[in-house]
Amino acid sequence: MTGNNILGIIYSNKYDECLSEITALRTMGSVPFGGRYRLIDFALSNMVNSGIEKVGVVTKSNYQSLMDHLGTGKPWDLSRKTEGMFILPPFSYGGTGNYTGRLEMLRGIVGFIARSNEEYVLFSDCNSVMNIDVDELMAFHTDKNADISIVCKRGALPKLENIMAIELDGDARVKQIAMEPNTTGEVIYSLNMILMKRSLLQRLVNEAVSLNHESFERDVLQRNTERLRIFGYEIGGFARTIDSLASYFKVSMELLDPKNCGELFNPDRPVYTKVRDDMPAIYGLGSSVKNSLIASGCIIDGEVENSVLFRGVRVEKGAVVKNSILMQGSFVAAGSSLNYTITDKSVAITPNKSLSGAENYPVFVGKGIVI
Repeated sequence: MTGNNILGIIYSNKYDECLSEITALRTMGSVPFGGRYRLIDFALSNMVNSGIEKVGVVTKSNYQSLMDHLGTGKPWDLSRKTEGMFILPPFSYGGTGNYTGRLEMLRGIVGFIARSNEEYVLFSDCNSVMNIDVDELMAFHTDKNADISIVCKRGALPKLENIMAIELDGDARVKQIAMEPNTTGEVIYSLNMILMKRSLLQRLVNEAVSLNHESFERDVLQRNTERLRIFGYEIGGFARTIDSLASYFKVSMELLDPKNCGELFNPDRPVYTKVRDDMPAIYGLGSSVKNSLIASGCIIDGEVENSVLFRGVRVEKGAVVKNSILMQGSFVAAGSSLNYTITDKSVAITPNKSLSGAENYPVFVGKGIVI
């Protein structure tokens, strides 16, 4: 593993607005996913599985839930006397206390970066769900003698601000970067995981700040495609970018396919999360569960099909849950039915209620709401 020479930086709040229904009370990084995980678990696990020992988590707002989940970093072996996990609270040169872009985020943590001793820096957002071998990324970066390596994937372009569509030559070198192109076809797009030398990052940030530039993607990467050796590290397998509530629902449902689930939760590169001791799920007499992910602590007496249930969910006898995502502590009473529905934590559906959305427009019920 080569990670002990890499500093990890995770943006916990980037693209919160694209999932505003769920991030109203939390960061993108602390959005529940897959029955027992948070989105930041995937970025953190990608890093620690390669031996990265120092990770800075950049925060902006609504990060109480994130801090509660991360704690001291022990589940990811980042609770250490030296190095380990660092929560980097919001600091803005504009005086508002809120970052306006990735470049201002970097400027806000320039002291943290300067005090680090690692030769390389690896950035990651939290809205891409993937299990990547960072050692292979580092080997690619070294083999290409790259200045910057961008992890990318082929597919439909996510609807995100400053998303980069990348054109590569035969050697995987970036020929051109298009920002938010108007296209409906397949493209190679950035997953916003970027590797470069720490000294190069410091120089590029200082140059951009001195010229009053605002966008890391446009003013640092796009402007330097000819001057720097920028390469695209294209990955396959299960790698998805969340850009809306509909895509969050779609990606979650794709985990019900054993092939996708096996690719994401690779036993050779485990996905770590905060451990919660709980009893196993209980299935009552006459209950029916088909093609679903059921977390520990659930009590199922009714019918569940094609759904993801987080810890502590209860479905009473006579209740029907199909094509839905029920987050921690949700309750569905007898006689109620849910279809294409997402419930946040601690939602209660009282008897004889019916909620039904559509695959591309699921119904969302906010945290703690009783219907």
